[in-house]
Amino acid sequence: MSTVSVRYLVDDVDAAIAFYTTHLGFTLEVDSSPAFASVTLGNLRLLLSGKASSGARPMPDGRQPVPGGWNRAQVPVADLTAEVARLRAAGLRFRNDVVRGVGGSQILLEDPSGNPIELWQPAD
Repeated sequence: MSTVSVRYLVDDVDAAIAFYTTHLGFTLEVDSSPAFASVTLGNLRLLLSGKASSGARPMPDGRQPVPGGWNRAQVPVADLTAEVARLRAAGLRFRNDVVRGVGGSQILLEDPSGNPIELWQPAD
C-alpha cells in the first residue's frame, strides 16, 4: 500500500511535531518549521501546515483555513483502554469518552491545535 497523506492545519508546527512524535509514535520526516512539517506512522503521512504555509492561505472567497473540524485520521491501537489511560496521564485532551460499536471501539484525541485523531481498536 502506498503512503496516504492528510493535511492538518496547526497553530504551532513545533508543538504539533512534539505531540505526534512523543505521544503517538510518529517519525519526523520533514521539518520546515515554523511553516510546515510532515510526520509519518506506517503508511500515514500527516502534513502539518502552520500559518505561514501555502496550505493555510485564504480561499478565493476569503474563507480562512483553520484547525479543528471533524474529519480525522484514524490510528489503530492494540489496547484502547491502556492507550487512553497513558495519554490522559500525559495531560492530553479528548473530545469524548470511548464509544463501542460492532466494528470496534474509538475515542477522539485532540492535537495541540484542536485537530481530532481517532484512536481505534477493532472488535475481537
